[in-house]
Amino acid sequence: MTDKAKLALSLLDLTSLSADDSEASIRELCSKAVTPFTPVAAVCVFPPFISVCKDALKDKGVNFAAVANFPSGNEGLDAAIAQTKNIIELGGTEVDVVVPYQTWIAGDKTSAPELVRACKDICGEKISLKVILESGAFEDLSSLYELSIAAINAGADFIKTSTGKTDVSATLEAAETMLKAIKDSGKPCGFKASGGIRTHAQAVEYMDLATNIMGPDWVNSKNFRFGASGLLNDLLNVLGHQKQVADEGGY
Repeated sequence: MTDKAKLALSLLDLTSLSADDSEASIRELCSKAVTPFTPVAAVCVFPPFISVCKDALKDKGVNFAAVANFPSGNEGLDAAIAQTKNIIELGGTEVDVVVPYQTWIAGDKTSAPELVRACKDICGEKISLKVILESGAFEDLSSLYELSIAAINAGADFIKTSTGKTDVSATLEAAETMLKAIKDSGKPCGFKASGGIRTHAQAVEYMDLATNIMGPDWVNSKNFRFGASGLLNDLLNVLGHQKQVADEGGY
């Protein structure tokens, strides 16, 4: 039990994406990013706060992620490109970009992969591109599978369930669909479950699902992430550490 809790801690993208974020609140978030057991994988914030994260977590082994085309996914290709460039210029090491999932659902099968391809071209090999599909918007899981494949083929380093800003966020059914797409693609793409995952027991369900589909040892921070700041407290409690208060930031 404690081994899985420690592993889950190392997979966390500690996240705050709220309208009332401030330098003080982001510094408070960063203060929780290095636990007594392991650093989290990343902190994920709005681009203007990357500098705060870099200052607070220099040389701590934590990645700096920021969001683009967020949360609607409909700001357009040029905006997504400009925002991705800005994140990298500010010192971000990971970009979490929302694809135009609504147009995909409506039948446009070109805009989403075009956006992923363009953003990955900017990121290159050194910057990880995590592509948010907003899985809760899909009534048809076969369409989610097809978008997953399209995003992977366009260069996504991770495919991610959700923004955490819609009524339905991560589900095991969506996770299974996306993980099967990764497996079927044969390409080195990771998976990120975000939104609504708040307990150790829930985290274990996702980790076990990924292990069953992708094989032993696949679940590590290079391949698997949780966008779930609310999960931090429960994991620390399972490990016997005094409870910390984490701002869920919509996740």
